[in-house]
Formats: sequence, C-alpha cells, structure tokens
Amino acid sequence: MTYFLSGGSKSGKSMLAQQISKSLPAPHYYLATLRPTDEEDRAIVRRHLQERDGWGFETIECESGILSALDLAPQNGTFLLDSVTALLANEMFRADGSVDISAGERLADDLVRFAELASNVVFVADFVFSDGRDYGELTEIYKKALGHIGVKLAAACCNVAELSASIPMWYKGGWTT
Repeated sequence: MTYFLSGGSKSGKSMLAQQISKSLPAPHYYLATLRPTDEEDRAIVRRHLQERDGWGFETIECESGILSALDLAPQNGTFLLDSVTALLANEMFRADGSVDISAGERLADDLVRFAELASNVVFVADFVFSDGRDYGELTEIYKKALGHIGVKLAAACCNVAELSASIPMWYKGGWTT
C-alpha cells in the first residue's frame, strides 16, 4: 500500500500518516528526514517524537539518500517518510553550503523507486504553493522541484490526499479508520 499526503503547516497530515501507518503491517519505521537547524525545528522533532511515543515505530534518521533506508530495514514492513519537504531541502541545500539544483528530479525518481520496492509506505509533504508571494530564485526552484515530486508521487501512489484542518480530501483511493 502506498500513500501520499500533502497539506499546509499544522494541517494534520503527520497525525493521519501515523494512523495510516499503524493500520498497515509491522514492523513500523519512521524515516525522520528533518535536519534540525534552529529551535523551531527541534520543537517539531520533539512534537513528532511525543506523538509517536508508544506507537511502536523504529526511527531511522535519513536526511539524504533515501534508498539507503531500505538497507536498514526489511522491505516488507511499513515506512512513514515525514517529510518529503525536508528531504528535498537537505538534498538541494547541502550542509556544506552548496546547492544542487538538480536534486528535485533525482529525488523524485528515488522516491518513486522507494514506493516500488517497499511493501507499504506513507509519504508526507508540505503544500507550499498558494501564498502568492514571489520568493528568490532558489526558493522558486525548490518550490518547483517539490511540486514535481508531488506530481510523481501522486502518480505512483495508490492513495493520495490533501489535508486541511485535519480533513483529508482524497483524490485517489482513500483510508478509513
């Protein structure tokens, strides 16, 4: 089973992703992609750890090279990748300060391949396309790459939803508790 969940900040996508993941076969792996750089990021990590506490997820830190996670865990489990947004940021804006503007295409292919290889995977991404602001060139390249990845994942996944106020709008497939 493959799921792609997108939504704005605080839309409920991470909680729904955790619920869906727990309904799928064990073992359960949480692919943590956020590279914390400030207190806000560390607060997000703490909140997600607290939300998952007692749910039986094994956390795998995977800030880049997502396909390597399949070497660390059996492919017949369930993977929750939260988030595609952070993973793209890590791949594009590297820790050494360099920028890889081709990261989006490569990551899109890697995520589709991940979906093909893993028995069950839930992808989470932020929807960052509707504020109408004009950002700098690199941010616009990043947003375009994230949109491209979203299109590729939506095509590759059996179940696709956008969340707003914790309400999923299912465009493809669905999920019920």
